Amino acid sequence: MIRKNTNWTAEPFLLKPAGKDYLWGGTRLNDDFRKDIPLSPLAETWECSTHPDGLSLVASGEHVGKTLKQTLDEHPEYLGEHPSHPGGLPILIKFIDAKEDLSIQVHPGDTYAAANENGSLGKTEMWYVLDAEGDTQISYGFSHDITREVLEKSLREGSVEKYLQKVQVKKDDVYFIQAGTVHGLGAGALVAEIQECSNITYRMYDHGRLDKDGKPRQLHIEKATDVADLSGNDKPRQPMRTLKYKKGSASELLCRCKYFQVERMLLNTEHCREMVDYQTQENSFQVLLCLKGCGSFFMEKGGYLNFFKGDCIFAPARSAPLKLHGRAQMLAVSC
Repeated sequence: MIRKNTNWTAEPFLLKPAGKDYLWGGTRLNDDFRKDIPLSPLAETWECSTHPDGLSLVASGEHVGKTLKQTLDEHPEYLGEHPSHPGGLPILIKFIDAKEDLSIQVHPGDTYAAANENGSLGKTEMWYVLDAEGDTQISYGFSHDITREVLEKSLREGSVEKYLQKVQVKKDDVYFIQAGTVHGLGAGALVAEIQECSNITYRMYDHGRLDKDGKPRQLHIEKATDVADLSGNDKPRQPMRTLKYKKGSASELLCRCKYFQVERMLLNTEHCREMVDYQTQENSFQVLLCLKGCGSFFMEKGGYLNFFKGDCIFAPARSAPLKLHGRAQMLAVSC
């Protein structure tokens, strides 16, 4: 239960991610974002996570050294009073470096996951493309309607790709991937992913790869065909985006769904005498993921918090009034 305290305020803090060395990953998360995680390859960093498969740590402030989950368990008021997060942090935020193609996969919705995966949430997600090679593609749904029988046969034969819709991607693209949409991230993509707090993936096809032990990775054909949307998909269109300007900053909405809202925020106070006001509301926390540049939060009671490219900041609900200064591009995620 959320503790009510109208006088309570809290300050933002940095997070330290968990790393994943999946075999398709590369080195860009260490090279470009200075993660300093001793994994090779480094495929993913779970920047803001309370999931037991990859816990983020608090890296600054009074809770430094604790996991984010432990911190939020001790201070549920940090999540705010929104009805979507009474049971803990409802989202998970990652950086993903796809040096090779990821598997063709699908995620279940909440109802199926709760019934078949020990009460887990499902997994609806969004990709924001940070960089992409010239020929990078993603798989996004089917090019036309398909039956379960045809899908199962193609998965067992390894021919499913001929039914998939391929989409060329470029830097700054946004892709919303609803649970049930068959998809695959292509080689050469560097993305930020915002998703439900879930780690349920049904692998459908893995390009004939072998794991580090020389064995094929497990496929989940029955469950995948249970949850896959078999209808043909329209090619995904980029959302209409309108920058809203105010002195020292601008923002645009990238995605809004029942699980999360994502905005791109541009901070530039280099030529302003005034800094940008910042404060979260009582109903929700906000997570800021710095994609480029650097800046500082200046606290109401003195002190400051510096952040740089690749940093992830958790701003508790009903934060203390803050001032922002710097030149940076960030994703601002709330629920």
